[in-house]
Amino acid sequence: MSTARPLIDSSRRRALLAARHLLSPPHRARTPEQVAGAVVALHSSDPATVFLSAAARLEHSDTAALESALYERQTLVRMHGMRHTLFVLPEELASVVQSSTTRKVAEKERRMFTAFAAGGGFSPDWLAKVERLTLAALADCEQASASRLAELVPELREAVPVAVGKPYQSTHTIGTRLLRVLGMEGGIVRGRPLGGWTSGQYRWALRAPLAELPVAEAQAELVRRWLAAYGPATAEDVRWWTGWGVREVRAALTACAAAPVRLDVGDGAGDVEGYALPEDADGATDGPEPEPWAALLPGLDPTPMGWRQRDWFLPAEHRADLFDRSGNIGPTVWWNGRIVGGWAQRADGEIVRELLEPVGAEAEAAIDAESARLAVWLGPVRVTPRFRTPLERRLSSR
Repeated sequence: MSTARPLIDSSRRRALLAARHLLSPPHRARTPEQVAGAVVALHSSDPATVFLSAAARLEHSDTAALESALYERQTLVRMHGMRHTLFVLPEELASVVQSSTTRKVAEKERRMFTAFAAGGGFSPDWLAKVERLTLAALADCEQASASRLAELVPELREAVPVAVGKPYQSTHTIGTRLLRVLGMEGGIVRGRPLGGWTSGQYRWALRAPLAELPVAEAQAELVRRWLAAYGPATAEDVRWWTGWGVREVRAALTACAAAPVRLDVGDGAGDVEGYALPEDADGATDGPEPEPWAALLPGLDPTPMGWRQRDWFLPAEHRADLFDRSGNIGPTVWWNGRIVGGWAQRADGEIVRELLEPVGAEAEAAIDAESARLAVWLGPVRVTPRFRTPLERRLSSR
């Protein structure tokens, strides 16, 4: 029996992406829960990303179904997770993310919050009292915005100066920092926003305690799910997406029995070591090619944000137009598993796009059809990405 590691080329990885990320029309999902599960978690730093990412992957999409999953049925939950980032993910995955990643970050946030408050002269006993009052207020009113909580618990309005003496000196309130810590610890959860689905002014609500899993067990399960959605991929991709250390990544790959493979990374530099789930590694080089497909994905969509090494779907020469200075990707145009351009919405609602390479008449027709589909879905809603990129700014201002 051969022990040679299979070589998985870029075209095969793009075919897997089309199916597993529900971007090829025959693979589109019926429910928002299926979408979130397929990509593990939807980025939610920009509230609009969640809805636009889901709309791109659903057979028939409306905001009501996603809002119901988030705020009524609560089959999806918004919480801090990998790399200190806000995500929307399936409720059954919340304990895995909390135990594998968020708990450690929350412990640090709690220490920083205590030090921040001490800098303003507020003692641990005073903080504990304010926390009890805040949780009691939420228990009484079920859901409340930060401003409403500050009315009920005036101590939340106490402010502490930060970066004193620096050009960017400012003040932060006790309430802002406390709600963030409680959210990261899992005691409260973000509910329905004050405005529409593009708003990030969330109401807060109490939540049932999450199950505490052993860290190693939770990390192995998260990597298993990630490989099912994003694999085959490199250990560096896993490390970048999770924000963990190298040892944690290696241990999780071993624990979920990830099989070593060789990957064509698409930059002309040959192949590198990668990992896949055992069932994928066995047939990794085989499989049908998807039908030609186009997609318009929003800024911070989980697909382009899923890997550190992107040359196999994103030409290096396109990056300056599509990323901001912090590494956040803007709205992208896809054709057959590759990013070929970007898009934006103008003030009058028109969806405009710019292709960064020639793609042919078939591709342009498919991309225009997706643009029209998106325009109909958005209707009167106007969306400006929270993290703006050079190409998006250029297009939206024309």
